[in-house]
Amino acid sequence: MKAAIFDTFRQPLEVRDIAMPACPPDGVLVEVRACGVCRSDHHSWSGADPVALPHIPGHEFAGVVVETGPLCRRYRKGDRVTAPFILGCGICPDCQAGHATICNDQITLGFACWGAFAEFIAVPRADFNLVPLPASIGFEQAAAMGCRVTTAFQALLVRGRLQPGEWLAVHGCGGVGLAAIMIARAIGARIVATDIRATALALARAAGADLTLDATQADLGEAVREATGGGAHLAVDALGIAATFDNSIRSLRKFGRHVQIGMPVGSHVEVKLPLLDIVYARQVSIIGSRGMPAAGFASLLAMVESGRLDLGPLIRRRIALSEAGAALSALDSFSGAGITVIDRFAA
Repeated sequence: MKAAIFDTFRQPLEVRDIAMPACPPDGVLVEVRACGVCRSDHHSWSGADPVALPHIPGHEFAGVVVETGPLCRRYRKGDRVTAPFILGCGICPDCQAGHATICNDQITLGFACWGAFAEFIAVPRADFNLVPLPASIGFEQAAAMGCRVTTAFQALLVRGRLQPGEWLAVHGCGGVGLAAIMIARAIGARIVATDIRATALALARAAGADLTLDATQADLGEAVREATGGGAHLAVDALGIAATFDNSIRSLRKFGRHVQIGMPVGSHVEVKLPLLDIVYARQVSIIGSRGMPAAGFASLLAMVESGRLDLGPLIRRRIALSEAGAALSALDSFSGAGITVIDRFAA
């Protein structure tokens, strides 16, 4: 099969012919029809989130089952599927309680094992982790949904408990930020979006943001609080850097909730926290959120199938596998917007 692989961090991906992966006894082998290019892939490619080399990235995939292992019971050849990038063990107390994203024995597709920048991917623990894909949802849509939309859905509706009519502040309008805006709009929340890029703010308005603010202004937190009549009920850092975290915390109203969506790396892993004036005095909550378990996909898929959530506008570029390396290196800057999807794998 063809796969885009790198042998050294920050070096170009090379499309090679390599052996197909073996089908896991409890899993399936999937022919990949579409795969998103995500900033988390950039983290692994750049070495900010180191992986074992050589490596094939890619964790936002959708495709068709071509082989099943002898211990797989729920899936058959020809099934249209997708999966979360965090695969739980399925048997521990966390998984049984529906919290596979904190499973101690989790496998992260595209990070702990080779990913979906390839014609085929092996998915272990399929009965617990694989998600049937309705015929009405295309492979590209499902790939666009794979990490950023599911992460935003879990963060807003499960972890952040966003309610209709509440103000959501989205700090960073890349793929996950735009997904958060679209989900919030679908449930009837009000949205203020912030970014340093005019193009990203334009996309945020198109996605449904009520207000947009330039994040370069001196006191963005105060600007959000003024625009929302006291501050956001829920705010998300959709980028994972110290500045967006700080802006998110400062944009909250009393009893507001901050959810950390963006993955911090490097110098952004530890940040200063305004403990007295904001966490203590405003009594805000700080919540972490990472991915979404397979069990959570049903509600999201139902929203997409009903037409309440249209993922099409999120997809800004469709590329061939041979272009994946250039797409990753372009993420060195924060100039991109929307989601790039690989939809051609044979060449």
